[in-house]
Amino acid sequence: MASLVVTVLAGVCFGLALAAPPGPMNAIIAEESVVRGWAAGFRAGLGAMVADVIFFALTLAGIAAVIDRVSGVRPALYLAGGCLMLYFAIGAINEARTATSFTDAGRAAASGFRKTFVLSLTNPYQIGFWLTVGVGLLEPGTLDVLAHAPAVGQALEGTLVVQTGSPALLVGFFGGVACWIVAYPAALVAAGRRVDAFAPAVAVLSAVVLVGFGLLFLVMGALRIV
Repeated sequence: MASLVVTVLAGVCFGLALAAPPGPMNAIIAEESVVRGWAAGFRAGLGAMVADVIFFALTLAGIAAVIDRVSGVRPALYLAGGCLMLYFAIGAINEARTATSFTDAGRAAASGFRKTFVLSLTNPYQIGFWLTVGVGLLEPGTLDVLAHAPAVGQALEGTLVVQTGSPALLVGFFGGVACWIVAYPAALVAAGRRVDAFAPAVAVLSAVVLVGFGLLFLVMGALRIV
């Protein structure tokens, strides 16, 4: 029972490690949350999560690895993802101009789900995660998490052993992602209700992040073609 709990908690940590770092997905979630409210932010997070479910199924079927070996796919993904990020950045800039304060009503229905879903499907980093860490999570076996820690690895060997390839690990993983897409928009909404200037500021920051990652992806795609 203890081993099962440890495996689930490890899965939650893996899920949060994928979902939480700053990047284009969280920029879109932030923009949707502070401009349109928690539900819109949650839908945006759900779009990225659904893409992860698709990548999970493709990895399980072994298709993702085949796609990764096809010449030209990676550069095309970088270029497509870069163009999408720059396009979404324009929308974020427009939001920054019109969002004078936080509101969760009175605006058109958000397309955050579609934005993050399409962007996730063209995100080489997300695909790379499932081709590396994702494969490791799916293959049956054990993972001694602390055994390779610097200096203290030998002393901690066997302390935290996770069962890979188990349903408990996968449930924990997607549970961790779900926790993030619920809590992150809620935290932003709570802050936005207290500070009227929060919404346009977050929209501007989202646009900056999207432009930065968009240009980076375009450069990386061009370099891979050359």
